[in-house]
Amino acid sequence: MMIPSTYAVALLLAVLSMVCWGSWANTLKLSGKWRFELYYFDYSIGVLIAATVAAFTFGSIDGPTTDLAGPAFSFVDNLTVASKTQMAYALAAGVIFNLANILLVAAISVAGLSVAFPVGIGLALIVGTVLNHIIRPSGNPIYVFSGMALILLAILATAMAHAAYNASKRPVVATEELKTVPGARAIQRPSAKGSKTGPLKGIMLSLAAGILMGLFYPLVELSKQSDLGLGPYAAAFLFAVGVFLSTPVFNIFFMNMPVEGAPLGMRDYFQGSGKQHLLGLLGGIIWTIGCIANFVASSTPKSVNVGPATSYAMGQGATLVSTLWGLLIWKEFAGAQGGVRTRLILMFVLFVAGLALLSLAPLR
Repeated sequence: MMIPSTYAVALLLAVLSMVCWGSWANTLKLSGKWRFELYYFDYSIGVLIAATVAAFTFGSIDGPTTDLAGPAFSFVDNLTVASKTQMAYALAAGVIFNLANILLVAAISVAGLSVAFPVGIGLALIVGTVLNHIIRPSGNPIYVFSGMALILLAILATAMAHAAYNASKRPVVATEELKTVPGARAIQRPSAKGSKTGPLKGIMLSLAAGILMGLFYPLVELSKQSDLGLGPYAAAFLFAVGVFLSTPVFNIFFMNMPVEGAPLGMRDYFQGSGKQHLLGLLGGIIWTIGCIANFVASSTPKSVNVGPATSYAMGQGATLVSTLWGLLIWKEFAGAQGGVRTRLILMFVLFVAGLALLSLAPLR
Protein backbone atom coordinates (compact mmCIF):
# COMPACT_ATOMS: atom_id res chain seq x y z
CA MET A 1 0.00 0.00 0.00
CA MET A 2 1.08 3.58 -0.60
CA ILE A 3 2.38 5.26 2.57
CA PRO A 4 4.31 8.57 2.75
CA SER A 5 7.95 8.26 3.73
CA THR A 6 8.56 11.88 4.79
CA TYR A 7 7.07 14.00 7.55
CA ALA A 8 6.28 16.84 5.11
CA VAL A 9 4.04 14.61 3.00
CA ALA A 10 2.35 13.19 6.10
CA LEU A 11 1.68 16.71 7.34
CA LEU A 12 0.27 17.72 3.95
CA LEU A 13 -2.12 14.76 4.14
CA ALA A 14 -3.30 15.96 7.56
CA VAL A 15 -3.90 19.41 6.07
CA LEU A 16 -5.76 17.83 3.14
CA SER A 17 -8.05 16.05 5.60
CA MET A 18 -8.79 19.39 7.27
CA VAL A 19 -9.69 20.97 3.92
CA CYS A 20 -11.92 18.09 2.85
CA TRP A 21 -13.67 17.78 6.22
CA GLY A 22 -14.33 21.50 6.17
CA SER A 23 -15.58 21.58 2.57
CA TRP A 24 -17.91 18.62 1.99
CA ALA A 25 -20.91 20.37 3.59
CA ASN A 26 -20.90 22.87 0.71
CA THR A 27 -22.58 20.18 -1.37
CA LEU A 28 -25.47 20.11 1.11
CA LYS A 29 -25.86 23.88 0.84
CA LEU A 30 -25.75 23.66 -2.96
CA SER A 31 -28.58 21.10 -2.92
CA GLY A 32 -31.01 23.82 -1.84
CA LYS A 33 -34.06 22.69 0.14
CA TRP A 34 -33.08 19.02 -0.09
CA ARG A 35 -33.56 17.59 3.44
CA PHE A 36 -30.44 16.27 5.14
CA GLU A 37 -32.07 12.87 5.74
CA LEU A 38 -32.49 12.38 1.97
CA TYR A 39 -29.08 13.85 1.16
CA TYR A 40 -27.49 11.32 3.49
CA PHE A 41 -28.51 8.31 1.40
CA ASP A 42 -26.38 9.56 -1.51
CA TYR A 43 -23.67 10.78 0.87
CA SER A 44 -23.20 7.25 2.29
CA ILE A 45 -22.98 5.79 -1.22
CA GLY A 46 -20.29 8.34 -2.09
CA VAL A 47 -18.36 7.38 1.06
CA LEU A 48 -18.36 3.69 0.07
CA ILE A 49 -17.41 4.40 -3.56
CA ALA A 50 -14.42 6.57 -2.60
CA ALA A 51 -13.14 4.12 0.03
CA THR A 52 -13.45 1.18 -2.38
CA VAL A 53 -11.58 2.96 -5.20
CA ALA A 54 -8.80 4.01 -2.81
CA ALA A 55 -8.51 0.47 -1.40
CA PHE A 56 -8.03 -1.15 -4.82
CA THR A 57 -5.65 1.53 -6.09
CA PHE A 58 -3.47 3.24 -3.46
CA GLY A 59 -4.15 0.46 -0.95
CA SER A 60 -2.94 -2.23 -3.36
CA ILE A 61 0.30 -0.61 -4.51
CA ASP A 62 3.56 -1.95 -3.10
CA GLY A 63 4.90 0.32 -0.37
CA PRO A 64 7.37 0.31 2.55
CA THR A 65 7.45 -2.85 4.61
CA THR A 66 9.37 -1.72 7.70
CA ASP A 67 9.05 0.77 10.54
CA LEU A 68 5.29 1.16 10.04
CA ALA A 69 2.71 2.02 12.66
CA GLY A 70 0.54 -0.73 11.18
CA PRO A 71 0.81 -3.72 8.80
CA ALA A 72 2.25 -3.20 5.30
CA PHE A 73 0.02 -5.74 3.51
CA SER A 74 -1.92 -4.84 0.41
CA PHE A 75 -5.62 -4.18 0.92
CA VAL A 76 -6.85 -7.69 0.03
CA ASP A 77 -4.08 -9.45 1.97
CA ASN A 78 -4.73 -7.18 4.93
CA LEU A 79 -8.41 -8.16 5.06
CA THR A 80 -7.42 -11.83 4.77
CA VAL A 81 -5.07 -11.85 7.78
CA ALA A 82 -6.65 -9.19 10.01
CA SER A 83 -8.38 -10.36 13.17
CA LYS A 84 -12.16 -10.13 13.43
CA THR A 85 -11.79 -7.93 16.51
CA GLN A 86 -9.83 -5.30 14.59
CA MET A 87 -12.32 -5.44 11.73
CA ALA A 88 -15.18 -4.98 14.18
CA TYR A 89 -13.49 -1.88 15.60
CA ALA A 90 -13.37 -0.27 12.14
CA LEU A 91 -17.00 -1.14 11.37
CA ALA A 92 -18.11 0.19 14.74
CA ALA A 93 -16.16 3.41 14.14
CA GLY A 94 -18.09 3.96 10.90
CA VAL A 95 -21.44 3.38 12.61
CA ILE A 96 -20.60 5.71 15.52
CA PHE A 97 -19.28 8.43 13.24
CA ASN A 98 -22.38 8.22 11.07
CA LEU A 99 -24.75 8.69 13.98
CA ALA A 100 -22.60 11.56 15.30
CA ASN A 101 -22.58 13.32 11.93
CA ILE A 102 -26.35 12.97 11.48
CA LEU A 103 -26.95 14.31 15.00
CA LEU A 104 -24.65 17.24 14.30
CA VAL A 105 -26.48 18.15 11.09
CA ALA A 106 -29.79 17.78 12.94
CA ALA A 107 -28.53 20.10 15.70
CA ILE A 108 -27.56 22.70 13.10
CA SER A 109 -31.04 22.54 11.57
CA VAL A 110 -32.63 23.12 15.01
CA ALA A 111 -30.36 25.63 16.75
CA GLY A 112 -28.07 26.94 14.04
CA LEU A 113 -24.35 26.72 13.42
CA SER A 114 -23.42 29.10 16.25
CA VAL A 115 -24.75 26.59 18.83
CA ALA A 116 -24.31 23.18 17.22
CA PHE A 117 -20.90 23.32 15.55
CA PRO A 118 -18.79 24.83 18.36
CA VAL A 119 -20.41 22.62 21.04
CA GLY A 120 -20.26 19.41 18.97
CA ILE A 121 -16.85 19.78 17.33
CA GLY A 122 -15.32 21.42 20.42
CA LEU A 123 -16.32 18.46 22.59
CA ALA A 124 -15.23 15.98 19.90
CA LEU A 125 -11.82 17.68 19.72
CA ILE A 126 -11.25 17.27 23.45
CA VAL A 127 -12.52 13.69 23.69
CA GLY A 128 -10.81 12.46 20.52
CA THR A 129 -7.41 14.07 21.06
CA VAL A 130 -7.13 12.89 24.67
CA LEU A 131 -8.17 9.31 23.85
CA ASN A 132 -5.89 9.12 20.79
CA HIS A 133 -2.92 10.31 22.82
CA ILE A 134 -3.66 7.70 25.50
CA ILE A 135 -4.00 4.87 22.97
CA ARG A 136 -0.81 5.72 21.05
CA PRO A 137 1.24 8.60 22.49
CA SER A 138 3.23 10.48 19.84
CA GLY A 139 4.74 13.93 19.78
CA ASN A 140 5.42 16.31 22.62
CA PRO A 141 2.30 16.30 24.84
CA ILE A 142 2.82 19.96 25.77
CA TYR A 143 2.67 20.94 22.10
CA VAL A 144 -0.26 18.60 21.40
CA PHE A 145 -2.48 19.78 24.25
CA SER A 146 -1.45 23.44 23.92
CA GLY A 147 -2.34 23.33 20.23
CA MET A 148 -5.61 21.60 21.05
CA ALA A 149 -6.41 24.29 23.63
CA LEU A 150 -5.76 27.08 21.12
CA ILE A 151 -7.98 25.42 18.52
CA LEU A 152 -10.69 25.03 21.14
CA LEU A 153 -10.41 28.74 21.95
CA ALA A 154 -10.64 29.47 18.22
CA ILE A 155 -13.85 27.43 18.02
CA LEU A 156 -15.26 29.41 20.94
CA ALA A 157 -14.29 32.64 19.18
CA THR A 158 -16.18 31.40 16.12
CA ALA A 159 -19.23 30.73 18.27
CA MET A 160 -19.03 34.22 19.74
CA ALA A 161 -18.78 35.73 16.25
CA HIS A 162 -21.83 33.76 15.08
CA ALA A 163 -23.80 34.72 18.18
CA ALA A 164 -22.93 38.42 17.86
CA TYR A 165 -23.73 38.45 14.15
CA ASN A 166 -27.04 36.63 14.61
CA ALA A 167 -27.99 39.06 17.39
CA SER A 168 -27.28 42.05 15.13
CA LYS A 169 -29.42 40.56 12.35
CA ARG A 170 -32.31 39.43 14.57
CA PRO A 171 -35.57 41.05 13.38
CA VAL A 172 -37.21 43.55 15.72
CA VAL A 173 -40.82 42.74 16.59
CA ALA A 174 -43.16 45.40 17.90
CA THR A 175 -45.60 44.63 20.69
CA GLU A 176 -49.31 45.03 20.07
CA GLU A 177 -49.42 47.97 22.47
CA LEU A 178 -46.65 49.93 20.73
CA LYS A 179 -48.03 49.30 17.26
CA THR A 180 -50.90 51.69 17.97
CA VAL A 181 -48.67 54.51 19.23
CA PRO A 182 -47.28 56.75 16.47
CA GLY A 183 -43.50 57.05 16.68
CA ALA A 184 -43.21 54.39 19.37
CA ARG A 185 -39.96 52.44 19.43
CA ALA A 186 -40.27 48.73 18.65
CA ILE A 187 -38.79 46.28 21.13
CA GLN A 188 -37.53 42.75 20.64
CA ARG A 189 -39.48 39.88 22.12
CA PRO A 190 -38.35 36.37 21.15
CA SER A 191 -41.01 33.69 21.12
CA ALA A 192 -41.15 31.21 23.98
CA LYS A 193 -40.70 28.30 21.61
CA GLY A 194 -37.68 29.78 19.88
CA SER A 195 -35.96 30.77 23.09
CA LYS A 196 -36.54 27.63 25.09
CA THR A 197 -37.20 24.58 22.98
CA GLY A 198 -34.87 25.23 20.01
CA PRO A 199 -31.59 26.03 21.81
CA LEU A 200 -32.07 23.34 24.47
CA LYS A 201 -32.80 20.65 21.90
CA GLY A 202 -29.89 21.86 19.75
CA ILE A 203 -27.46 21.81 22.69
CA MET A 204 -28.49 18.28 23.69
CA LEU A 205 -28.11 17.04 20.10
CA SER A 206 -24.72 18.77 19.85
CA LEU A 207 -23.44 17.25 23.08
CA ALA A 208 -24.45 13.76 21.95
CA ALA A 209 -22.85 14.36 18.54
CA GLY A 210 -19.63 15.65 20.12
CA ILE A 211 -19.18 12.66 22.41
CA LEU A 212 -19.78 10.18 19.59
CA MET A 213 -17.60 12.14 17.16
CA GLY A 214 -14.76 12.03 19.66
CA LEU A 215 -15.06 8.24 20.03
CA PHE A 216 -14.89 7.10 16.42
CA TYR A 217 -11.22 7.92 15.75
CA PRO A 218 -9.86 6.06 18.80
CA LEU A 219 -11.77 3.00 17.55
CA VAL A 220 -10.03 3.38 14.20
CA GLU A 221 -6.68 3.45 16.01
CA LEU A 222 -7.60 0.31 17.94
CA SER A 223 -8.41 -1.41 14.63
CA LYS A 224 -4.81 -0.77 13.49
CA GLN A 225 -3.14 -2.10 16.65
CA SER A 226 -1.17 -5.40 16.80
CA ASP A 227 0.40 -7.48 14.04
CA LEU A 228 -3.07 -8.55 12.86
CA GLY A 229 -4.40 -5.01 12.74
CA LEU A 230 -5.71 -3.11 9.74
CA GLY A 231 -3.77 -0.77 7.51
CA PRO A 232 -5.24 2.69 6.80
CA TYR A 233 -6.92 1.70 3.52
CA ALA A 234 -8.51 -1.45 4.91
CA ALA A 235 -9.64 0.48 7.98
CA ALA A 236 -11.13 3.20 5.77
CA PHE A 237 -12.97 0.61 3.65
CA LEU A 238 -14.55 -1.15 6.64
CA PHE A 239 -15.29 2.25 8.17
CA ALA A 240 -17.14 3.18 4.97
CA VAL A 241 -19.07 -0.11 5.06
CA GLY A 242 -20.19 0.79 8.58
CA VAL A 243 -21.36 4.21 7.37
CA PHE A 244 -23.19 2.73 4.37
CA LEU A 245 -24.98 -0.04 6.28
CA SER A 246 -26.04 2.16 9.19
CA THR A 247 -27.38 5.07 7.13
CA PRO A 248 -30.76 3.46 6.24
CA VAL A 249 -31.29 2.49 9.89
CA PHE A 250 -30.60 5.98 11.23
CA ASN A 251 -32.36 7.71 8.35
CA ILE A 252 -35.57 5.72 8.76
CA PHE A 253 -35.70 6.89 12.37
CA PHE A 254 -35.06 10.55 11.55
CA MET A 255 -37.40 10.47 8.56
CA ASN A 256 -40.26 9.21 10.71
CA MET A 257 -39.35 11.30 13.79
CA PRO A 258 -37.70 14.40 12.28
CA VAL A 259 -36.05 16.95 14.52
CA GLU A 260 -37.51 19.62 12.26
CA GLY A 261 -40.14 19.58 9.51
CA ALA A 262 -42.71 17.00 8.44
CA PRO A 263 -42.04 13.23 8.32
CA LEU A 264 -40.57 11.89 5.09
CA GLY A 265 -41.01 8.72 3.06
CA MET A 266 -38.79 6.92 0.55
CA ARG A 267 -40.94 8.41 -2.20
CA ASP A 268 -39.43 11.80 -1.31
CA TYR A 269 -35.94 10.46 -1.99
CA PHE A 270 -36.82 9.37 -5.52
CA GLN A 271 -38.37 12.75 -6.25
CA GLY A 272 -34.99 14.46 -5.89
CA SER A 273 -33.30 15.89 -8.97
CA GLY A 274 -30.23 14.38 -10.59
CA LYS A 275 -28.20 17.36 -9.42
CA GLN A 276 -29.25 16.81 -5.80
CA HIS A 277 -28.29 13.12 -5.91
CA LEU A 278 -24.93 13.91 -7.54
CA LEU A 279 -24.19 16.54 -4.89
CA GLY A 280 -24.82 13.95 -2.18
CA LEU A 281 -22.40 11.52 -3.86
CA LEU A 282 -19.81 14.27 -4.23
CA GLY A 283 -20.16 15.24 -0.57
CA GLY A 284 -19.44 11.67 0.53
CA ILE A 285 -16.46 11.40 -1.82
CA ILE A 286 -14.93 14.66 -0.59
CA TRP A 287 -15.33 13.67 3.07
CA THR A 288 -13.81 10.22 2.43
CA ILE A 289 -10.76 11.67 0.65
CA GLY A 290 -10.12 13.63 3.82
CA CYS A 291 -10.77 10.55 5.94
CA ILE A 292 -8.28 8.38 4.05
CA ALA A 293 -5.68 11.16 4.05
CA ASN A 294 -6.06 11.43 7.81
CA PHE A 295 -5.82 7.68 8.40
CA VAL A 296 -2.72 7.44 6.20
CA ALA A 297 -1.06 10.46 7.87
CA SER A 298 -1.34 8.75 11.27
CA SER A 299 0.03 5.44 9.89
CA THR A 300 3.32 6.58 8.39
CA PRO A 301 6.70 5.12 9.45
CA LYS A 302 7.50 5.95 13.08
CA SER A 303 10.46 8.11 12.11
CA VAL A 304 8.17 10.56 10.26
CA ASN A 305 4.88 9.81 11.98
CA VAL A 306 2.38 12.61 12.62
CA GLY A 307 0.54 10.52 15.21
CA PRO A 308 -3.20 9.96 15.68
CA ALA A 309 -3.70 12.71 18.26
CA THR A 310 -2.08 15.38 16.07
CA SER A 311 -3.68 14.06 12.88
CA TYR A 312 -7.16 14.03 14.43
CA ALA A 313 -6.80 17.45 16.05
CA MET A 314 -5.61 18.97 12.78
CA GLY A 315 -8.53 17.35 10.98
CA GLN A 316 -10.86 19.09 13.40
CA GLY A 317 -9.36 22.33 12.15
CA ALA A 318 -12.07 21.89 9.51
CA THR A 319 -13.93 24.48 11.58
CA LEU A 320 -11.54 27.08 10.16
CA VAL A 321 -12.08 25.89 6.59
CA SER A 322 -15.86 25.82 6.88
CA THR A 323 -15.81 29.34 8.34
CA LEU A 324 -13.73 30.53 5.37
CA TRP A 325 -16.29 29.04 2.99
CA GLY A 326 -19.02 30.85 4.89
CA LEU A 327 -17.14 34.14 4.80
CA LEU A 328 -15.85 34.15 1.24
CA ILE A 329 -18.43 32.15 -0.73
CA TRP A 330 -21.71 32.07 1.18
CA LYS A 331 -21.31 35.59 2.63
CA GLU A 332 -22.62 34.45 6.02
CA PHE A 333 -21.07 37.49 7.72
CA ALA A 334 -22.11 40.10 5.17
CA GLY A 335 -22.42 43.51 6.84
CA ALA A 336 -20.74 42.32 10.06
CA GLN A 337 -19.96 45.02 12.62
CA GLY A 338 -16.56 45.73 14.18
CA GLY A 339 -17.07 43.45 17.18
CA VAL A 340 -17.87 40.47 14.92
CA ARG A 341 -14.86 41.13 12.69
CA THR A 342 -12.61 41.31 15.77
CA ARG A 343 -13.81 37.88 16.92
CA LEU A 344 -13.20 36.46 13.44
CA ILE A 345 -9.65 37.83 13.36
CA LEU A 346 -9.04 36.33 16.81
CA MET A 347 -10.38 33.00 15.58
CA PHE A 348 -7.95 32.93 12.63
CA VAL A 349 -4.96 33.86 14.82
CA LEU A 350 -5.80 31.15 17.38
CA PHE A 351 -6.34 28.51 14.70
CA VAL A 352 -3.07 29.25 12.93
CA ALA A 353 -1.17 29.19 16.25
CA GLY A 354 -2.85 25.96 17.32
CA LEU A 355 -2.15 24.21 14.02
CA ALA A 356 1.48 25.40 14.17
CA LEU A 357 1.93 23.80 17.60
CA LEU A 358 0.33 20.55 16.43
CA SER A 359 2.59 20.52 13.37
CA LEU A 360 5.68 20.93 15.56
CA ALA A 361 4.62 18.34 18.19
CA PRO A 362 6.04 15.25 16.39
CA LEU A 363 9.34 17.07 15.77
CA ARG A 364 9.81 17.90 19.47
